[in-house]
Formats: sequence, C-alpha cells, structure tokens
Amino acid sequence: MSSITIHDKQFKKFIDLDVIEKKVTYIANLINNDYSGKKPVILCVLKGSFMFFSDLIKKLNIDCSVSFIQLKSYENTSSTGEVKEIVGLNDSIKDKDVIIIEDIVDTGTTYNFLLNYLSKYTPSSLKIATLFFKSSIYLKKFKNLPDYYAFDIPDKFIVGYGLDYNQLGRNYSEIYELVNEE
Repeated sequence: MSSITIHDKQFKKFIDLDVIEKKVTYIANLINNDYSGKKPVILCVLKGSFMFFSDLIKKLNIDCSVSFIQLKSYENTSSTGEVKEIVGLNDSIKDKDVIIIEDIVDTGTTYNFLLNYLSKYTPSSLKIATLFFKSSIYLKKFKNLPDYYAFDIPDKFIVGYGLDYNQLGRNYSEIYELVNEE
C-alpha cells in the first residue's frame, strides 16, 4: 500500500519492509559482535518496539535473556514531555549488561528517563538500540547518542512496524509518514 488512513489522518509510505529488515540485521550483527561471550538482558520497551525487538532477537546468536517494560510519553502525534510507567521492570538487572530496545528516540525524554531509572538497579552496563533516531530534535537538548540506531530520520510523525497513532497502525509491516495537513 502506498498510503493508509488511520483515524482522521492520511499517511504515505516512507520505508519499505526490505530496507527495515536489512537495518535490523545490521544492528543484530553489531550486537552479536559487541556481546560475544556475554549474556545480556534484552529489554523491550513496550508497546512500540515489539516488532523491532521480535525481529532483532531472532537474529542474535548470543546467549541472552529478555525482559519487558511499558512506558507512555505520546498523546495523538506529540510527545507529552512526561514519561508514565505503565509496567515496571520485573527482572533483576543487577550486575548484568542491559540492551534497551526502543522504537524511536526523538525528544530524548523516554531515553534519558530509562537511563536514570535503570541505573538505580546497578546493571554492569546500559546500552540502547533504537530503530529510529531523530537527531535533529534530540541533539537540541542531549548529547549522549543511542549506541545503535538503524535510521536517522527527519522530524516526521511515523506509524507502522510497531509504531502507532492513537493505538492504531502498529500492525503495518512498513513505515508510513504523516501527510502534511494544510
């Protein structure tokens, strides 16, 4: 599909599935290399990163465990500037290497919240892998780049491959961008 409608908004195709799959393989190869001989905890940040997380861990050839946390920071098409913890961390990460799997790092609010929140559990290391990075937004406020990212995209609102607009659109296998409204 070249375009979709979700609720009251129009979206057009932005990134094809084959391009996403190549980038996920690239990130997996980096993690496999960096964590060879280690047993990291792969922490999925729900809900948006579930597809990226699922595809990524299938490509990891290292021993790893998985855990989940659910946060919320968006309403409609904008960040609220506040992170709400919906489901907290249920597994011990003390003295473990942790790789946070995020769908998108844009304003940096959720990313930096996670670094601070998880640090209190004293992991050996904390790294983040994100599918999308909006450096033009993020670098206005923060300087600590994500450790792994597949796409550095412009400031566009996107859906698909786990990302939503008001809880719809996560099921699309490709990425769609919001069509400018006039």
